Amino acid sequence: MVVVALFVAAGYLLGSISTAVLVSRALGTEDPRAGGSGNPGATNVLRLSGRMPAALTLAGDVLKGLVPVLAARTAELPPGEIALVGLAAFLGHVYPVFFAFKGGKGVATALGALLGVEPLLAAAVLATWLVAVGITRYSSLAALAASVLAPAYAFALSGDSRVVGAVAVMTVLLVWRHRGNIRRLLAGEEGRIGRAK
Repeated sequence: MVVVALFVAAGYLLGSISTAVLVSRALGTEDPRAGGSGNPGATNVLRLSGRMPAALTLAGDVLKGLVPVLAARTAELPPGEIALVGLAAFLGHVYPVFFAFKGGKGVATALGALLGVEPLLAAAVLATWLVAVGITRYSSLAALAASVLAPAYAFALSGDSRVVGAVAVMTVLLVWRHRGNIRRLLAGEEGRIGRAK
């Protein structure tokens, strides 16, 4: 249990590092918390600062979820405990201890965690996001679609109730964190990728 607790704590602390804030500071671009949607994530960075800062933010956010999970796999923890480490990294991104517990929505970090837990699961989620965003041009709607389907994918591909449970917690929090986007989608006010609001 001590080993698991250490991995969980490490996952949370790594997840708490805000890639978007660090990238904006390093490149001298606008702090994503102060502009656009105010969300420190790749989509908002894309709108505010362009593709390269957004790509760096996306890569960092994915790695925050992936690295601690891969470390847990290397330590040969059981699948359910590996998923718990991934959930901790996701929670760190959403509620970061280093940034007054005000973080991003967690889509990219969740994807990184799922990639470490089960690559086919991450592939199914990513494919869902790509199809949805390609059809609608709404990043938020695509994230919601992928999130809602993720527990079903986890059940089909893993069958481990603890893995499914960890993914389900991510889904609930992802939907909750997108509640503002849901309101804007219903009102026809949500910004599309590639278009100004």
